[in-house]
Amino acid sequence: MERYMKRALELARIAYDEGEVPVGAVVVRKDTGEIVGEGRNMRENAKNALAHAEIMAIDMACRTLGGWRLPRCAIYVTLEPCPMCCGAIINSRIDDVIFGAFDFKSGSAVSVQRMFELPYNYSPTVTGGFMEDECALLLSEFFRELREKKRMLKQSATPELKISENFFEKGIDKPEKL
Repeated sequence: MERYMKRALELARIAYDEGEVPVGAVVVRKDTGEIVGEGRNMRENAKNALAHAEIMAIDMACRTLGGWRLPRCAIYVTLEPCPMCCGAIINSRIDDVIFGAFDFKSGSAVSVQRMFELPYNYSPTVTGGFMEDECALLLSEFFRELREKKRMLKQSATPELKISENFFEKGIDKPEKL
């Protein structure tokens, strides 16, 4: 199990390096141990709301195995799946969901809601908090860096509004205080 989450973490690190929220996922055939699908968050660079790690991994697994059902498969993901990804997991009939860090803002396996306990036609088993420290640390680093970058940008911005002389030449009064 650990090697699959380690691979998901490698994919999350690639997403991090690309400026994406660092989430990685792998789909594994339980009977062979083969990784049949991999994905990482790509929403920002792909400019696509659907480009979540789980969706990418499920898509690859479906293409690898030649069908939309993924029986005897497990998905390992570094962050608790959101509602969209939980829906994709249900629809693809994945047997097991193993995730690392809990997502208290949009996690839909156990944190915000328990989507897999709703009366859908299929429900996987869920294991949360697997290698949680490693998964949470990567996310924390990413968001700490992001906050620092925003702070630096805010500090370097000039507080005065720069209005061209041309603007004032058109007969518009200069503001008293900016």
